[in-house]
Amino acid sequence: MTFTENSWKIFEQSIADYHKHDDVDTPIANPFKVKTIEYYLYLKNWIDTVQWHLEDIIRNPEIDPVEALKIKRRIDKSNQDRTDLVELIDSYFLDKYKGVKIADNAVINTESPAWAVDRFSILALKIYHMQEQVSRNDVSADHKAQCQNKLNVLLEQKKDLGTAIDQLLDDIAAGRKYMKVYKQMKMYNDPNLNPVLYGAK
Repeated sequence: MTFTENSWKIFEQSIADYHKHDDVDTPIANPFKVKTIEYYLYLKNWIDTVQWHLEDIIRNPEIDPVEALKIKRRIDKSNQDRTDLVELIDSYFLDKYKGVKIADNAVINTESPAWAVDRFSILALKIYHMQEQVSRNDVSADHKAQCQNKLNVLLEQKKDLGTAIDQLLDDIAAGRKYMKVYKQMKMYNDPNLNPVLYGAK
């Protein structure tokens, strides 16, 4: 089983576990051993899944403004947790490949493995929810057909992105590419960097 095949299986498990209750306040019950890559992948997708549904809730045009602000704060925290976890997954890859001899003509990729995995996790959610639309019985045939066309594109993306991630990892393992990870350095949550928080005039 390739890395992305295993990842996809874990993402599907996380999404299925969430939808047993379909509640953003459901406590996570990560079935994998702490600090393993499987544990991090499950946690990554769980964060993405909860945030997906928070984003749905906050778009309710009749939502109470106070409740909307609470959810916006949760989404901000979720984004920070997501970023921190991506960097943790990249640390896993850096450690895994630290002994690889890098070829003289090795090149760097446009994104790190974990940021590609981030997109892969979101793609799993897009496919799950587009499949839901295709399976609805309360919509027109035209709606279902449009969603099926979108689903077909998403499934093609899954194949392409999965192949690209596996190839990237193979290239890193062989020294043909090398990792260089930049911290995201998000500014909006930092009281020393966000002018609203530090009171700049």
